[in-house]
Amino acid sequence: MRNGRRRAAAVAVGAAALGAAAAHVWARRIEIHRYTLRREELHVLPAGADPVRLLHISDIHLMPEDRRKLAFLKELGRLDVDLVVDTGDNIASARSVAPLVHALDPLLHRPGAFVMGSNDMYAPGPKNPLRYFLPDARPDGYTEPERPLELPTEELAAGLSRHGWRDLTNRRDESVVDGLRIRWVGVDDPHLERDEMPAPAEDADPATTAPVVRIAVAHAPYRRVLDAFVRDGADLILAGHTHGGQLRVPGFGALVTNCDLPRSQARGLSTWSGVPLHVSAGMGASPYSNYRFATPPEATLLTLLPRDR
Repeated sequence: MRNGRRRAAAVAVGAAALGAAAAHVWARRIEIHRYTLRREELHVLPAGADPVRLLHISDIHLMPEDRRKLAFLKELGRLDVDLVVDTGDNIASARSVAPLVHALDPLLHRPGAFVMGSNDMYAPGPKNPLRYFLPDARPDGYTEPERPLELPTEELAAGLSRHGWRDLTNRRDESVVDGLRIRWVGVDDPHLERDEMPAPAEDADPATTAPVVRIAVAHAPYRRVLDAFVRDGADLILAGHTHGGQLRVPGFGALVTNCDLPRSQARGLSTWSGVPLHVSAGMGASPYSNYRFATPPEATLLTLLPRDR
């Protein structure tokens, strides 16, 4: 009897080990390359406005040798889109700027906007993954790293804005798409506590009758930033940073968000104080933790529709 229990326990341990090994292979070798385009619809435009196809990309974490990721970016350039929003963490190496800008070139010719994430400023490094289970994954007494910028952030910003994308680093801007005025507001990376809400915008010209939609953009969806966007009158909030949890448990969801956003809102569409919020699960991960489970890398095509439909 005792030997039987021991054999059963050994079989269970062996099965668990095999399952863990299979999950590891899937996460690191297969799912990390299962690039996906999600499609969603949102009724956020003023009545009578024409639909707008908005492509949301985020957390590319590009290494120059990421051929499959670069191929996916080039495929996105063939989409029929009206507007592009990039919510940061584009690169993982100083050598990644040129291949990234080349792959994005067709999209850079469309109207768009971007913000930066911490991995557009500082090179990634190895980290203890267990710290992400803390309420705040950053160390106690966190301050921005006291070291020079290791990544060519200004070169990246110049590349992304070369054909007109709006740089929303703690600033406001405007774009026009088929007669629709996009009133942008964005902040620098909240994860580095560099976010500063720009001063309120002046009232729109009363003589202008063009419909207006207000889109707020941040890399990391911290509650304080989402609250500020809501107070500012945003019609739509876009963010990234969470990687959708990066590791998800089927039936449970994301284990962590790497910020104070609730786990249930780690990816996809939800609302924040009644305002639509879209959090991209992103296209990649740090080269030091290059795996995903139950949340494949993604871009999202959001079709924005008028509220009267």
